[in-house]
Amino acid sequence: MSLNRSEKEAVITDVTSLAAKAQTLVIAEYRGITVADMTKLRTTARNSGVTLSVLKNTLARRAVAGSGFEVVSDQMTGPLIYGFSVDAVAAAKVVAEFAKTNDKLVIRAGAYGGKALDANGVKQLASIPSKEVLLAQLLGLMQSPISRTARVLAALAEQRGGGAVEEAAPVEAEAAAA
Repeated sequence: MSLNRSEKEAVITDVTSLAAKAQTLVIAEYRGITVADMTKLRTTARNSGVTLSVLKNTLARRAVAGSGFEVVSDQMTGPLIYGFSVDAVAAAKVVAEFAKTNDKLVIRAGAYGGKALDANGVKQLASIPSKEVLLAQLLGLMQSPISRTARVLAALAEQRGGGAVEEAAPVEAEAAAA
């Protein structure tokens, strides 16, 4: 399907706005994937906040020109799917997880923070826990010293409380004997 000039400009504008908001771009070759599998991938991506697009490579190159994703423009050849995400690891996670179960999706490249990533770099980015998990781990680390201190204080209080009861018992026995 051939696009006229105004449609091409609209595509470039849309992708440029996506690239301006996104932190990560993942490029994968989708040759040979069935429509049903592609639909599954798109559904998973949508649920994860990832925008997946099949674009003409020349339009994609023009759209990312001047952005941090321009570093991968030399990889934009062949039938590619472009995944943009605001979350730093979401696009890489979605594409890498799908590539594990479908060998026809081949991760080609990616970009994060203005730096180009090869396929292994994208897989490493995908292995990073999500922001929510990292925050939970950080909170756990911050609470750990406090909870340990509380446990030690509780143990000391219990030990002193137990010792005070033992000391009080002989005094009461002496008072009763007198």
